[in-house]
Amino acid sequence: QVQLVESGGGLVQAGGSLRLSCLASGHSSPNYAMGWFRQAPGKEREFVSAISWSGGSTYYADSVKGRFAIWRDNAKNTLYLQMNSLKPEDTAVYYCAADDPTWGGSIRVGAKDYGMNYWGKGTLVTVSS
Repeated sequence: QVQLVESGGGLVQAGGSLRLSCLASGHSSPNYAMGWFRQAPGKEREFVSAISWSGGSTYYADSVKGRFAIWRDNAKNTLYLQMNSLKPEDTAVYYCAADDPTWGGSIRVGAKDYGMNYWGKGTLVTVSS
């Protein structure tokens, strides 16, 4: 059974930084894309960033481009999201997500939720003004 466990959320002032981590386990094979999504209070879940299995392809929402960076350490089965220059509008629960290895590890651009099938329980990021 696939499990995704996020960590690293917390309270930070505007302009500050946080690094989120996501430990993955239970995939039948190692080739799967991963991503980060977020849901702010009263809003729908939205895409933040995604990364292919190799790390060679990454995508970012326009709202975080230039401020956030995604990468993964496959040896540690861990996904990261470095968030810099945080704004109050970045306040949300951040969810780690992963695709199924069936798709070979590429990011399924155009698919619902970029094709992610597995979800963590989320970690809260609060940015104060």
